Amino acid sequence: MDGRDKPSMTAVIERIMETTQQVEHFDVLIVGAGLSGIGAGYHLLHKCPSKSFVLLEGRDCIGGTWDLFRYPGIRSDSDMFTLGYSFKPWTNPKAIADGPSILNYVRDTAAENGIDRKIRFRHKVKRASWSTPDARWTVEAERTSGEGAAETVRFTCNFLFGCSGYYRYEEGYTPEFSGRDDFKGEIVHPQKWPQSLDYAGKRVVVIGSGATAVTLVPEMAKTAGHVTMLQRSPTYVVARPAQDELAIKLRKRLGEYLAYHLIRWRNVLLGMYFFQLSRRKPARVKELILGGVRMALGPDYDVATHFNPRYNPWDQRLCLVPDGDLFRSIREKRASVVTSEIDRFTEKGIRLKDGSELEADIIVTATGLVLQVLGGMEVTVDGRAVDFAKTLNYKGMMYSDVPNLASAFGYTNASWTLKCDLTCEYVCRLINYMDRHGYKACMPHNVDPTLAELPALSFTSGYVQRSIAKLPKQGSKRPWRLYQNYALDIVALRLGKVDDGVMKYS
Repeated sequence: MDGRDKPSMTAVIERIMETTQQVEHFDVLIVGAGLSGIGAGYHLLHKCPSKSFVLLEGRDCIGGTWDLFRYPGIRSDSDMFTLGYSFKPWTNPKAIADGPSILNYVRDTAAENGIDRKIRFRHKVKRASWSTPDARWTVEAERTSGEGAAETVRFTCNFLFGCSGYYRYEEGYTPEFSGRDDFKGEIVHPQKWPQSLDYAGKRVVVIGSGATAVTLVPEMAKTAGHVTMLQRSPTYVVARPAQDELAIKLRKRLGEYLAYHLIRWRNVLLGMYFFQLSRRKPARVKELILGGVRMALGPDYDVATHFNPRYNPWDQRLCLVPDGDLFRSIREKRASVVTSEIDRFTEKGIRLKDGSELEADIIVTATGLVLQVLGGMEVTVDGRAVDFAKTLNYKGMMYSDVPNLASAFGYTNASWTLKCDLTCEYVCRLINYMDRHGYKACMPHNVDPTLAELPALSFTSGYVQRSIAKLPKQGSKRPWRLYQNYALDIVALRLGKVDDGVMKYS
């Protein structure tokens, strides 16, 4: 054996560490300690009390999205009676809540139930491998110290529950803008907002027209010199009161718990009705929305250019503006909307394709997210790498031919937590069913040759279309079809059979 065949001292040390490192085992391993992960912890505690579990969180704190995003005005784009947990009433007067209030709500839930003591922070899950003979997952996470040093740690579990959201935390999406380096001002993305950014009295251009942009513009306009929302095409924007007066009255008369659930169901039913109306009578719904915009901005505003999308309502997610704050900032001339395409960045701002130029001191690229499955972790089953783009999504939470693994993914046309609550309940039902019957593994498997594959999401939004090829497919019929309907999912997930002939047990 020559010198090239000898393992390096570093490799020898790594092998020794691998064999001596203690591998912890849990019945359930939850990935992520945000809104979904804390909800999953609660359901496991109360519905599977004999099961041990741990939450692995890549960052150093609880909160997920609501801690990651720190841009001005960060808030929910759904009402908190449906974005809140089913088991913990939202008691804040604001129905459309700011980010810090939502973060406190999630952290309070974790602390009240002892879930915070089950979290391992700075544990970024990198890969998970399933062994059929052992009927367990081996999960590898990169653990970092406060000084930034990293090491690989391993866990095993019987069931793996992904609650890490649907987008990449490390970096958002920013298109390639010609001349970007020519711009002399600051360029920031909302996903990495610098807390030291001073925009008081300055000219700001926010590129985008989605939920982030319509949140940023009125908030920054309070102190900026002027804020321009630059959009390639319009989005449907709907104003709604930040406070729900009926909810406030019901709390006083009925108490927090009963009032919360009454308003929750009212909002669910109204949302379902509006979505179905949008599908049946899109022209009518479009006119209703644009009528509201005209009332807010006045008869002289060019609504047709700036707030009249080319698509039908709910082909993309609607944007919600509490108390019409975006419209108010436009009426007061503190903000404006420009609908045009970008030619290039210049030294002083942005030149548009019509030849005009928007001067700016700060450019905010509110240009979207990068979607990914299960936080980007690598998954193998008996040594075979899983390509999630080739799997079918089962009941909106599991994947064909992948055992003992589920993920929390919310609705596109309603609040995220509505579906995640049902998903957590179903996972607990599934685990308890397996225990009662002595099963070690469960795996959804399609045997229907007539099942057609469809895209997982029907949205035309750019952030969806950019990633759709990498996402799991849905099927043309149950239980592989995603109906985006809370009432149907209650029947299927809370009341439907766990042994449905598609889920295979062993």
